Amino acid sequence: MINNISTMDMRPQMTVAKATPSVTSMSMPAILGFKTPLLKEKATLRVKKIKRGDNIVIPGEIDDDYVDIVEEEIEYKGKYSEILKSYEKNNFFSSSSSSPIYTPRTYKRKTKYLKNCYIIDYIQSPKPRNGLGTEALKQLAEKAMFDSRAEGRIVTFSAPILKESSPALFFYKLGFRFTDPVCNAVMEECLKNNMPDIPAQIGMMYLPKNRLNKLLHYGELF
Repeated sequence: MINNISTMDMRPQMTVAKATPSVTSMSMPAILGFKTPLLKEKATLRVKKIKRGDNIVIPGEIDDDYVDIVEEEIEYKGKYSEILKSYEKNNFFSSSSSSPIYTPRTYKRKTKYLKNCYIIDYIQSPKPRNGLGTEALKQLAEKAMFDSRAEGRIVTFSAPILKESSPALFFYKLGFRFTDPVCNAVMEECLKNNMPDIPAQIGMMYLPKNRLNKLLHYGELF
C-alpha cells in the first residue's frame, strides 16, 4: 500500500483572529436612504367660547336649540303723531304749546340670545384641499358634542378678505348654514350648477344639530 504523503498539505494551519468589539468603537451611522417620517401637519384653528351671559343677539333664522328666545317689553319714548293729534283734538293741550306731551308707549319684542357655544374665529390650512381643515373641524365638532354646556353648538362668521379666500363654500359643504336664507339659496344654486366661481357670501353661519353627525363622519367610506 502506497501512502501518497507527498500530496498532503504540510503547511501549518493558521488560526484567523476574530475581531473583538472595541471600547472606543463608534455606533454605526444611519442607513443611507432612510428618512425620518415627518410629523403630520395640522390646520390652524382659532376658537373662542361664547357664553349665554354675553347676550349676543342673533338676527335671521337659526335653530331654536341655539338660542334663548326672550320676550322683552320695550319702552318707546318718541313722538306719536296720531296720539298728539288726538290730544290736540280733545284740547288736552294747545297746538301752539311749545312743549307738547310725550306719552311713553311699550311694546313686546322677541329677542334671540345665543346660547353657550364655540365660535370659529380663524382657520387656515398649510395645504389647501388636502383635508387638514376638515379634520380640524371634525375634532372641534367632537369636542363640542361632549361639552355639556355647548351641546354641539358651533358658529362662525363668513367674512372673506379676498373673493378667492371665501370660506363660505368650505363650511357649507361640511353642513354649516347661514342665518340668512337668501345666502343659503345662493349656495345651493351654485352647487347645483357646479359653478367654479361662487360669489363670496358674508354672514353668520351655524352647524345644525341634525348635521353634526354627518360632519363627524365626513369623507369616511362605509
